Amino acid sequence: MKRIALFALLLMIAVTCLGLAPAFADETAPAAATAAAATTDAPAADATAAAAAPEAPKVDTGDTAFIIISAALVLLMTPGLAMFYGGMVRKKNVLSTMMHSFIIICLVSVLWVLYGYSLAFGPDVNGIIGSLDWAMLNNVGAEPNADYAATIPHSVFSMFQLMFAVITAALISGAYAERMKFSFFLVFTAVWISVIYFPLAHWVWGLHGWIRDLGALDFAGGTVVHISSGVSGLVLAILLGKRRGLGSTPMPPHQLPLTVLGAGLLWFGWFGFNAGSALGANGLAGSAFVTTNTAAAAAAMSWIIAEWVRQGKPTVLGAASGAVAGLVAITPAAGFVTPGSSIVIGLIAGVLCYFAVILKPRLGYDDALDAFGIHGVGGTFGAIATGIFATTAVNPAGADGLFYSGTSELLVKQLIAVGASYAFAAIGTLVIYTIVNAIFKARVTADDEETGLDITQHGEEGYPDFAVQAGGLSSVTYTGASTSSSVVHSH
Repeated sequence: MKRIALFALLLMIAVTCLGLAPAFADETAPAAATAAAATTDAPAADATAAAAAPEAPKVDTGDTAFIIISAALVLLMTPGLAMFYGGMVRKKNVLSTMMHSFIIICLVSVLWVLYGYSLAFGPDVNGIIGSLDWAMLNNVGAEPNADYAATIPHSVFSMFQLMFAVITAALISGAYAERMKFSFFLVFTAVWISVIYFPLAHWVWGLHGWIRDLGALDFAGGTVVHISSGVSGLVLAILLGKRRGLGSTPMPPHQLPLTVLGAGLLWFGWFGFNAGSALGANGLAGSAFVTTNTAAAAAAMSWIIAEWVRQGKPTVLGAASGAVAGLVAITPAAGFVTPGSSIVIGLIAGVLCYFAVILKPRLGYDDALDAFGIHGVGGTFGAIATGIFATTAVNPAGADGLFYSGTSELLVKQLIAVGASYAFAAIGTLVIYTIVNAIFKARVTADDEETGLDITQHGEEGYPDFAVQAGGLSSVTYTGASTSSSVVHSH
C-alpha cells in the first residue's frame, strides 16, 4: 500500500502541474512584458524614438558582471563533476577520474582560444561551421557583438561559452571511468572537442547555423552539451568493453559524501549555466533560475520515490543522481517553459533516467558512471519536452510548443535536432576512436586495471596507507600502493 500511495502522489503532482500550466503562462506574460518595458525604459509616448534606427551595441555593466559571475559558476561545475564522479569509483581510481575533469579545463581552454571559439561562433560557412576569422580571439574584444549579446563584451561572451565546451568534454569521462589510458584520453578529447563539439555548437547556436535557422530551440545545451556527451560516452563504453570483474566483483561508490558534495556544486553552478544563458541580468534569467531549481528538485523526488517503490529504500546516491537528471532535462527548456511545466519535466526526467540506469546491465554495456543514462537520456527528453511545453509567454523569442499551439511544428524541429545530434555524435565518436586507438591504445592492461589507474597512470594515490612512527605525525612513512578492489558506482 505504501508503494501505491507513493506512485499516486507522484501522479497527482504531475497531473496538477499539467492542469495549471496554462495559468502559469498567463501569469508569466505580463511579467515578461513588464521586464521588457523595464529593459527598454521607453514610454509608449516615445513612438518616434522607438521607430528610429537602433543604437549601436553598448556594454551594460550589470549584464557584464552577471555573465562573468555566471561563467565562473559554470567553470565550478567541472570541479564539482570531478567530485561527483570521483566519489562513485573505487578508491584506487579516484585521482585518475578527477584528473580527467581537471585537465579538460586546461586542454579545452587552450584549444578554444586557438581556434575553437571561431569554429563554433565565427562567421558562418554554409551553416555547418564557423570560419577561422576569429582564431586566437582575433576581433573578439571589449566591444559587444550584437549578433550574440548586445550588452556584454564579446570577449566575455566567448569565455562564457568556453565553460560549456569544458563541461561537455568532462561529462563523457563518466562512461569510460577506470579503464582508459591517459595518453589516449588526451588525444581523443582534443580531437573530439574539435570535430564534434565545435561544429555542433555552431549548428545550434552559431549565427546561421542550420539547426538554429531551422527554428529548433536549445536554451542552454540539451543537444550541444548533454546529447553529444551522453551519446559519445555510450559509444566509448561499448567500444572499450566492460570493466574487468563487473558483475562478479562488487563495485559500489567508494565515498558517497564526495559525490553528494559534487552534486551540490553542480546544482549551484547550473544556475550560471541556465540563468546565464539569458545573456543579461533580466527577467528571462530570473525565469530560467526558477525553472532550473524546480526541475532539479522534482527529479530528485521522483527518482527516490521510484527506487523506494522498486528497491524498498530511497538512497542518497539516487537523490543526487535524480537532481542532476532534472538539471539536465530542464537545460534546453529553461528559458522557454513555465514553473509548472518545469515540475512536470523534472518528475518525468527523474523516473525516466532512473530506469535508463537500472536497465544498463540488461542491455550489456558498461557506462560506468551513467553518462548516457543521465545526460544522454535526460538531454533527449529535455529537448523533446521543449517542443511540447515551450511558450512565447515566457520568451517571445522562442516558439509555442505542442501544449500551447496545438500543432507539432516545434516538436518536429526538436526531433530533427535530436536525431542530427545523435547521428553526428555517434558516428563521429566511432571514427575518432578507431583512428586514435590505432596510434594510442585506448585501454589499460589487465594488470594496470587491477592495480588501479591512480598508481599506473599518475604514480599517486588518493588515500595512501601510512604508519605513524615514534616521532609522531611528523614521521609519517607511506607503506605503498593499495591494490584493494574496494568498489564502484552501482545504482
